[in-house]
Amino acid sequence: MVKYHRPRRGSLGFSPRKRAKRPVPRIRSWPDEDKVRLQAFPVYKAGMSHALIKEDNQKSPKAGQEVFTPITILEAPPINVFGIRVYGRNERNYLTTLTEVWADELDRELDRKIQLPKKEDRKTVDYLDEIKDKIEDVRVLIHTNPKLTCLPKKKPEILEIRIGGKDIEERLNYAKEILGKQLKITDVFQEGELIDTIGITKGKGFQGVIKRWGVRIQPRKHKRQGYARHVGSINPWQPKMIMWTVPRPGQMGYHQRTEYNKRILKIGNNGEEITPKGGFPHYGVIKNDYVVLKGSVQGPQKRLIVLRSAIRPEEPLIKVPEITYISRESKQ
Repeated sequence: MVKYHRPRRGSLGFSPRKRAKRPVPRIRSWPDEDKVRLQAFPVYKAGMSHALIKEDNQKSPKAGQEVFTPITILEAPPINVFGIRVYGRNERNYLTTLTEVWADELDRELDRKIQLPKKEDRKTVDYLDEIKDKIEDVRVLIHTNPKLTCLPKKKPEILEIRIGGKDIEERLNYAKEILGKQLKITDVFQEGELIDTIGITKGKGFQGVIKRWGVRIQPRKHKRQGYARHVGSINPWQPKMIMWTVPRPGQMGYHQRTEYNKRILKIGNNGEEITPKGGFPHYGVIKNDYVVLKGSVQGPQKRLIVLRSAIRPEEPLIKVPEITYISRESKQ
Protein backbone atom coordinates (compact mmCIF):
# COMPACT_ATOMS: atom_id res chain seq x y z
CA MET A 1 0.00 0.00 0.00
CA VAL A 2 1.40 3.39 -1.04
CA LYS A 3 1.25 6.08 1.62
CA TYR A 4 0.97 9.63 0.42
CA HIS A 5 2.19 12.61 2.40
CA ARG A 6 1.42 16.30 2.11
CA PRO A 7 1.65 19.31 4.45
CA ARG A 8 -1.53 20.01 6.37
CA ARG A 9 -3.94 22.57 4.97
CA GLY A 10 -3.63 25.85 6.83
CA SER A 11 -1.66 26.83 9.91
CA LEU A 12 -2.78 25.99 13.43
CA GLY A 13 -0.57 28.69 14.88
CA PHE A 14 -3.41 31.23 15.07
CA SER A 15 -6.17 28.95 16.31
CA PRO A 16 -8.86 29.51 17.42
CA ARG A 17 -9.67 31.82 14.53
CA LYS A 18 -12.40 33.83 16.18
CA ARG A 19 -13.39 37.47 15.89
CA ALA A 20 -11.55 40.07 17.89
CA LYS A 21 -13.56 41.48 20.77
CA ARG A 22 -13.06 45.08 19.69
CA PRO A 23 -11.32 47.04 16.90
CA VAL A 24 -8.74 48.45 19.36
CA PRO A 25 -5.87 45.95 19.78
CA ARG A 26 -4.70 44.77 23.18
CA ILE A 27 -0.94 44.71 23.85
CA ARG A 28 0.00 41.70 25.99
CA SER A 29 3.80 42.01 26.09
CA TRP A 30 6.28 44.88 26.24
CA PRO A 31 10.00 45.03 25.40
CA ASP A 32 12.68 45.76 27.98
CA GLU A 33 14.56 48.91 27.03
CA ASP A 34 16.70 51.49 28.81
CA LYS A 35 15.18 54.62 27.29
CA VAL A 36 12.48 56.32 29.39
CA ARG A 37 9.60 56.96 27.00
CA LEU A 38 6.22 55.65 25.94
CA GLN A 39 6.62 52.26 24.31
CA ALA A 40 3.68 52.57 21.92
CA PHE A 41 1.71 55.14 19.94
CA PRO A 42 -1.72 54.73 18.25
CA VAL A 43 -2.16 55.82 14.63
CA TYR A 44 -4.79 55.51 11.89
CA LYS A 45 -4.19 53.74 8.59
CA ALA A 46 -4.72 56.10 5.64
CA GLY A 47 -3.55 54.04 2.66
CA MET A 48 -0.60 52.84 0.59
CA SER A 49 1.68 54.24 -2.08
CA HIS A 50 5.20 53.60 -3.40
CA ALA A 51 8.54 55.31 -3.08
CA LEU A 52 12.17 55.16 -4.21
CA ILE A 53 14.75 54.89 -1.44
CA LYS A 54 18.51 54.43 -1.35
CA GLU A 55 19.37 50.90 -0.26
CA ASP A 56 21.52 51.33 2.87
CA ASN A 57 22.04 47.64 3.57
CA GLN A 58 25.64 47.07 2.58
CA LYS A 59 25.07 43.31 2.26
CA SER A 60 22.41 43.83 -0.40
CA PRO A 61 23.35 43.43 -4.12
CA LYS A 62 21.67 46.81 -4.72
CA ALA A 63 23.52 48.69 -1.97
CA GLY A 64 23.59 52.42 -2.73
CA GLN A 65 21.04 52.17 -5.55
CA GLU A 66 17.46 53.44 -5.72
CA VAL A 67 14.99 50.67 -4.89
CA PHE A 68 11.24 50.61 -5.55
CA THR A 69 9.47 50.12 -2.20
CA PRO A 70 5.78 49.87 -1.29
CA ILE A 71 4.94 52.11 1.67
CA THR A 72 2.05 52.58 4.10
CA ILE A 73 0.98 56.04 5.27
CA LEU A 74 -0.42 56.33 8.80
CA GLU A 75 -1.91 59.49 10.29
CA ALA A 76 -0.72 60.20 13.83
CA PRO A 77 -2.81 62.87 15.61
CA PRO A 78 -1.58 63.84 19.09
CA ILE A 79 -2.65 61.77 22.09
CA ASN A 80 -3.75 62.96 25.53
CA VAL A 81 -2.29 61.45 28.70
CA PHE A 82 -5.15 61.54 31.21
CA GLY A 83 -4.03 59.03 33.84
CA ILE A 84 -1.24 57.05 35.50
CA ARG A 85 -1.73 53.41 36.48
CA VAL A 86 0.82 51.63 38.68
CA TYR A 87 1.12 47.91 39.31
CA GLY A 88 2.44 45.83 42.22
CA ARG A 89 2.83 42.16 43.13
CA ASN A 90 0.18 40.23 45.05
CA GLU A 91 0.71 37.18 47.28
CA ARG A 92 0.79 34.92 44.19
CA ASN A 93 3.47 37.10 42.56
CA TYR A 94 1.09 38.36 39.86
CA LEU A 95 0.94 41.95 38.69
CA THR A 96 -2.10 43.71 40.11
CA THR A 97 -3.29 47.31 39.93
CA LEU A 98 -2.32 49.38 42.96
CA THR A 99 -3.99 52.67 42.08
CA GLU A 100 -4.77 55.19 39.35
CA VAL A 101 -4.10 58.92 39.23
CA TRP A 102 -6.11 61.10 36.84
CA ALA A 103 -5.29 64.52 35.41
CA ASP A 104 -7.09 67.57 36.77
CA GLU A 105 -8.36 68.75 33.38
CA LEU A 106 -9.88 66.14 31.06
CA ASP A 107 -11.00 66.43 27.46
CA ARG A 108 -14.77 66.65 27.22
CA GLU A 109 -14.74 64.09 24.40
CA LEU A 110 -13.54 61.47 26.92
CA ASP A 111 -16.99 61.58 28.52
CA ARG A 112 -18.36 60.02 25.34
CA LYS A 113 -16.38 56.85 26.05
CA ILE A 114 -16.41 56.30 29.83
CA GLN A 115 -18.01 57.71 32.94
CA LEU A 116 -15.52 60.13 34.47
CA PRO A 117 -14.90 59.94 38.23
CA LYS A 118 -15.63 62.94 40.41
CA LYS A 119 -12.72 65.17 41.34
CA GLU A 120 -13.13 64.52 45.06
CA ASP A 121 -12.84 60.75 44.45
CA ARG A 122 -9.59 60.94 42.46
CA LYS A 123 -6.17 60.15 43.91
CA THR A 124 -3.50 62.84 43.84
CA VAL A 125 0.01 62.57 42.45
CA ASP A 126 1.44 62.76 45.98
CA TYR A 127 -0.16 59.41 46.78
CA LEU A 128 2.24 57.73 44.33
CA ASP A 129 5.20 58.74 46.51
CA GLU A 130 3.61 57.05 49.52
CA ILE A 131 3.41 53.65 47.75
CA LYS A 132 6.66 53.98 45.80
CA ASP A 133 8.17 50.89 47.46
CA LYS A 134 5.31 48.67 46.26
CA ILE A 135 5.37 49.77 42.60
CA GLU A 136 6.64 47.18 40.09
CA ASP A 137 5.43 48.67 36.80
CA VAL A 138 4.35 52.12 35.59
CA ARG A 139 1.92 52.71 32.74
CA VAL A 140 -0.14 55.64 31.52
CA LEU A 141 -3.71 55.90 30.26
CA ILE A 142 -4.06 57.77 26.97
CA HIS A 143 -6.86 58.54 24.57
CA THR A 144 -6.79 59.37 20.88
CA ASN A 145 -8.23 62.43 19.12
CA PRO A 146 -10.14 61.21 16.06
CA LYS A 147 -11.95 64.55 15.88
CA LEU A 148 -8.73 66.08 14.48
CA THR A 149 -8.78 63.72 11.46
CA CYS A 150 -11.18 63.05 8.60
CA LEU A 151 -12.68 60.09 10.47
CA PRO A 152 -16.47 60.30 10.88
CA LYS A 153 -16.41 60.05 14.69
CA LYS A 154 -15.53 61.99 17.82
CA LYS A 155 -15.49 59.21 20.41
CA PRO A 156 -11.84 58.53 21.36
CA GLU A 157 -10.14 55.19 21.89
CA ILE A 158 -8.53 54.47 25.27
CA LEU A 159 -5.26 52.56 25.61
CA GLU A 160 -2.83 51.64 28.37
CA ILE A 161 0.82 52.17 27.40
CA ARG A 162 3.87 51.12 29.38
CA ILE A 163 6.72 53.52 30.11
CA GLY A 164 10.12 52.08 29.27
CA GLY A 165 13.22 52.25 31.43
CA LYS A 166 15.02 50.31 34.16
CA ASP A 167 14.57 52.63 37.14
CA ILE A 168 11.07 52.82 38.64
CA GLU A 169 11.65 56.31 40.03
CA GLU A 170 12.69 57.72 36.63
CA ARG A 171 9.66 56.14 34.98
CA LEU A 172 7.39 57.52 37.69
CA ASN A 173 8.81 61.02 37.33
CA TYR A 174 8.35 60.89 33.57
CA ALA A 175 4.73 59.81 34.02
CA LYS A 176 4.10 62.76 36.36
CA GLU A 177 5.74 65.10 33.84
CA ILE A 178 3.50 64.12 30.91
CA LEU A 179 0.27 63.75 32.92
CA GLY A 180 -2.43 65.98 31.43
CA LYS A 181 -0.34 66.87 28.35
CA GLN A 182 -0.53 66.12 24.64
CA LEU A 183 2.22 64.04 23.05
CA LYS A 184 3.19 63.78 19.39
CA ILE A 185 4.64 60.88 17.46
CA THR A 186 8.05 62.58 17.50
CA ASP A 187 8.06 62.37 21.32
CA VAL A 188 8.04 58.58 21.09
CA PHE A 189 9.63 57.34 17.83
CA GLN A 190 12.17 58.61 15.32
CA GLU A 191 12.96 58.01 11.66
CA GLY A 192 14.81 54.82 10.80
CA GLU A 193 13.63 52.98 13.92
CA LEU A 194 12.23 49.45 13.84
CA ILE A 195 8.78 49.04 15.38
CA ASP A 196 6.03 46.42 15.60
CA THR A 197 2.53 47.03 14.23
CA ILE A 198 -0.41 45.61 16.20
CA GLY A 199 -3.90 45.78 14.77
CA ILE A 200 -7.06 43.98 13.68
CA THR A 201 -7.01 42.50 10.17
CA LYS A 202 -9.66 42.94 7.50
CA GLY A 203 -12.85 41.05 8.27
CA LYS A 204 -14.08 38.59 5.63
CA GLY A 205 -17.09 37.16 7.47
CA PHE A 206 -18.17 33.51 7.62
CA GLN A 207 -16.24 31.45 5.06
CA GLY A 208 -16.04 27.79 4.06
CA VAL A 209 -13.11 25.43 4.39
CA ILE A 210 -11.79 26.04 0.86
CA LYS A 211 -11.17 29.76 1.36
CA ARG A 212 -10.52 29.61 5.11
CA TRP A 213 -8.05 26.70 5.19
CA GLY A 214 -7.07 26.04 1.56
CA VAL A 215 -8.56 22.54 1.45
CA ARG A 216 -8.51 20.78 -1.91
CA ILE A 217 -11.77 20.82 -3.91
CA GLN A 218 -13.27 17.31 -4.25
CA PRO A 219 -13.29 15.50 -7.65
CA ARG A 220 -16.21 15.77 -10.07
CA LYS A 221 -17.96 12.71 -8.66
CA HIS A 222 -18.55 14.57 -5.40
CA LYS A 223 -19.36 17.73 -7.30
CA ARG A 224 -22.34 16.05 -8.93
CA GLN A 225 -23.60 15.14 -5.47
CA GLY A 226 -23.16 18.72 -4.26
CA TYR A 227 -20.17 18.11 -1.97
CA ALA A 228 -17.28 19.61 -3.94
CA ARG A 229 -16.25 22.36 -1.53
CA HIS A 230 -16.26 20.16 1.57
CA VAL A 231 -13.76 18.24 3.67
CA GLY A 232 -13.52 14.59 2.63
CA SER A 233 -13.73 13.25 6.18
CA ILE A 234 -14.11 15.19 9.40
CA ASN A 235 -13.58 12.40 11.95
CA PRO A 236 -12.86 8.64 12.29
CA TRP A 237 -15.19 6.02 13.74
CA GLN A 238 -13.22 6.06 16.97
CA PRO A 239 -13.13 8.35 18.82
CA LYS A 240 -16.59 9.57 17.93
CA MET A 241 -15.69 13.24 18.02
CA ILE A 242 -14.40 15.97 15.70
CA MET A 243 -10.83 16.99 16.53
CA TRP A 244 -10.00 20.69 16.79
CA THR A 245 -7.36 20.27 14.06
CA VAL A 246 -9.96 19.42 11.40
CA PRO A 247 -10.63 22.32 8.98
CA ARG A 248 -14.10 23.69 9.64
CA PRO A 249 -16.02 26.70 8.29
CA GLY A 250 -16.24 29.80 10.41
CA GLN A 251 -15.01 33.34 10.93
CA MET A 252 -12.25 34.52 8.61
CA GLY A 253 -10.44 37.78 9.20
CA TYR A 254 -10.97 40.43 11.88
CA HIS A 255 -8.25 38.82 14.02
CA GLN A 256 -5.61 40.61 16.07
CA ARG A 257 -2.20 40.19 14.48
CA THR A 258 1.30 41.53 15.17
CA GLU A 259 3.87 42.23 12.45
CA TYR A 260 7.44 42.58 13.63
CA ASN A 261 10.28 44.89 12.63
CA LYS A 262 8.56 47.42 10.40
CA ARG A 263 10.90 50.27 9.52
CA ILE A 264 9.91 53.93 9.89
CA LEU A 265 10.99 55.64 6.69
CA LYS A 266 9.71 59.12 7.45
CA ILE A 267 7.85 61.19 10.06
CA GLY A 268 6.37 64.47 8.84
CA ASN A 269 4.01 67.21 9.99
CA ASN A 270 2.73 68.55 6.66
CA GLY A 271 0.01 66.28 5.29
CA GLU A 272 -0.09 68.03 1.92
CA GLU A 273 3.33 66.63 0.98
CA ILE A 274 2.13 63.03 1.33
CA THR A 275 -1.60 63.13 0.44
CA PRO A 276 -2.27 61.99 -3.16
CA LYS A 277 -4.41 63.96 -5.57
CA GLY A 278 -8.04 63.62 -4.50
CA GLY A 279 -7.09 62.20 -1.11
CA PHE A 280 -6.71 58.62 0.03
CA PRO A 281 -9.61 56.38 -1.08
CA HIS A 282 -12.07 55.70 1.78
CA TYR A 283 -10.04 57.96 4.09
CA GLY A 284 -9.50 61.52 2.88
CA VAL A 285 -6.62 63.91 3.46
CA ILE A 286 -3.91 63.95 6.12
CA LYS A 287 -4.42 66.83 8.59
CA ASN A 288 -1.91 65.91 11.32
CA ASP A 289 1.52 64.34 11.68
CA TYR A 290 2.06 61.23 9.60
CA VAL A 291 4.29 58.16 9.60
CA VAL A 292 5.58 56.34 6.52
CA LEU A 293 6.33 52.66 7.06
CA LYS A 294 8.13 50.31 4.71
CA GLY A 295 5.82 47.58 3.38
CA SER A 296 2.20 46.85 4.18
CA VAL A 297 0.24 46.98 7.43
CA GLN A 298 -2.71 44.82 8.50
CA GLY A 299 -6.23 46.18 8.44
CA PRO A 300 -8.33 48.37 6.13
CA GLN A 301 -8.35 52.16 5.87
CA LYS A 302 -9.42 54.05 9.04
CA ARG A 303 -8.33 51.12 11.23
CA LEU A 304 -6.50 51.96 14.46
CA ILE A 305 -2.95 50.56 14.43
CA VAL A 306 -0.71 50.60 17.50
CA LEU A 307 3.01 51.12 16.86
CA ARG A 308 5.06 49.42 19.58
CA SER A 309 8.80 49.44 20.22
CA ALA A 310 10.35 46.42 18.52
CA ILE A 311 10.29 43.52 20.95
CA ARG A 312 12.89 41.54 18.96
CA PRO A 313 14.71 43.99 16.68
CA GLU A 314 17.00 42.73 13.94
CA GLU A 315 19.13 45.89 13.68
CA PRO A 316 20.09 47.65 16.92
CA LEU A 317 21.45 50.72 15.08
CA ILE A 318 19.05 53.39 13.81
CA LYS A 319 19.73 54.44 10.23
CA VAL A 320 17.74 57.31 8.73
CA PRO A 321 16.80 56.23 5.18
CA GLU A 322 17.28 58.49 2.18
CA ILE A 323 14.03 58.85 0.23
CA THR A 324 14.37 60.22 -3.30
CA TYR A 325 10.73 60.01 -4.44
CA ILE A 326 7.24 59.40 -3.00
CA SER A 327 4.33 58.92 -5.37
CA ARG A 328 1.43 61.37 -4.93
CA GLU A 329 -0.52 60.28 -7.97
CA SER A 330 -4.26 59.79 -7.58
CA LYS A 331 -5.29 56.45 -6.06
CA GLN A 332 -8.93 56.86 -7.03
